[in-house]
Amino acid sequence: MNDTNPSVTEADLHAYADGQLSETARARIDAFLADNPDEAAMVAEWQAQNTGMRSLFAGYEKTKETDALLVSPPRGISSGRKHAAIAAAALVVFALGAVSGHYGPALLEKPELQLAGSETLPKQAETAFMVYAAEVRHPVEVFANEEAHLATWLGKRLAIENLKIPNLQSLGFKLVGGRLLPVDGRPGSMFMYENQAGERLTVLVGRNTENRTTSFRFASSGNVETFYWIDGELGYAVTGEISRETLREVAEECYKQFPS
Repeated sequence: MNDTNPSVTEADLHAYADGQLSETARARIDAFLADNPDEAAMVAEWQAQNTGMRSLFAGYEKTKETDALLVSPPRGISSGRKHAAIAAAALVVFALGAVSGHYGPALLEKPELQLAGSETLPKQAETAFMVYAAEVRHPVEVFANEEAHLATWLGKRLAIENLKIPNLQSLGFKLVGGRLLPVDGRPGSMFMYENQAGERLTVLVGRNTENRTTSFRFASSGNVETFYWIDGELGYAVTGEISRETLREVAEECYKQFPS
């Protein structure tokens, strides 16, 4: 992550902020943060976000007689209502991130279970954006005029039933098209969008059957920003040379429309 101590990674810092390290490992990170004030400030913000989320859910710390209903929902509950509840919880995480200027650590996650798979996602999304967003004649394999075919084709390759390509026109971005590309050695998809100013962004979707947690993260490299999240077996990443606020809005809209 840095020249002075390359062995300290972003995953280490997230685990430190989430209280997942041993005393020996924490001592090593403490020494690193003492010499790196920028990273120390970033970790402090993550810890503040953790505190905010714990406060938000403090009312659920004590057991109640009705707690069993949380894991045994009544019969007949629709998948739409369940997804709406998950989306509402996710928006809490998005909102907390927006307040602090960072898109915080994962909600109720154990980093060692999930980071190995998710850490590759933002880099792959960044690479796909850099390669294809600059293309003039062949930025995608299938253009927006064949959107139905694109959704069916990529849905089959990713084993996602009734894949819906996000509509971002309310945010000023129109679908250019999409393509098949590898994500972690498996079939993945990339959708490209463009606004009236000619700015482009990409939405990457990949599958990893080893993932079992939901997390939301933010990454940047130069002028390229990426907001990515892991939702069960599926990973998503929104990438572009756009403001973080716009990126967050796009990610929220994609989260609402993608399957969960």
